[in-house]
Amino acid sequence: MCPRRCARCAGHSLLWLAVLCLVANVLLYFPNGETRYAAQGHLSRFVWFFSGLAGGGALMFLPAFVFIGLEEDDCCGCCGHENCGKRCAMLSSVLAALIGIAGSGYCVIVAALGLAEGPLCLNSLGQWNYTFANTDGQYLLDTSTWSQCVEPKHVVEWNVSLFSILLALGGIEFILCLIQIINGMIGGICGYCCSRRQRYDC
Repeated sequence: MCPRRCARCAGHSLLWLAVLCLVANVLLYFPNGETRYAAQGHLSRFVWFFSGLAGGGALMFLPAFVFIGLEEDDCCGCCGHENCGKRCAMLSSVLAALIGIAGSGYCVIVAALGLAEGPLCLNSLGQWNYTFANTDGQYLLDTSTWSQCVEPKHVVEWNVSLFSILLALGGIEFILCLIQIINGMIGGICGYCCSRRQRYDC
């Protein structure tokens, strides 16, 4: 596949993944669709790290738009070589991909920590705490213990589902950006054109 087409495909994929990360992160603020827990500060600390809003969401728009922009034939080259500008554009996409790596990596790390610690919830003793914080994530395999969280209702399922989604989406974003780093290096060093017959009008 032509390097620029590969980049464009990755860019469109990143756009959708970023939107999904934004939605998943926003839902974490409203367990069971209720707003009072956020207002009272009864949410997991890792919800406030904005992993899906910033890392896997807003930050991913930059590399996404850069990758998509590589499809446009609007670079007129340099030093008398029309393909030079194309190669520079491909190499510049590597920098955008590195930003994407940082954002998606942040999303993955925070989501994993959120899963490991578990939600902040009201236990049977009437105390708000991290009931599963000392289980080293083993509670994820023992669903019978989830009933220890009395309020918000089904908060464990809510957190596990959404943090797992963020973990998966962030992981896919990371892989796409990593692929684009390789793709950008190949396109920048080895040449931007798909074939010798391809021409660009400046």
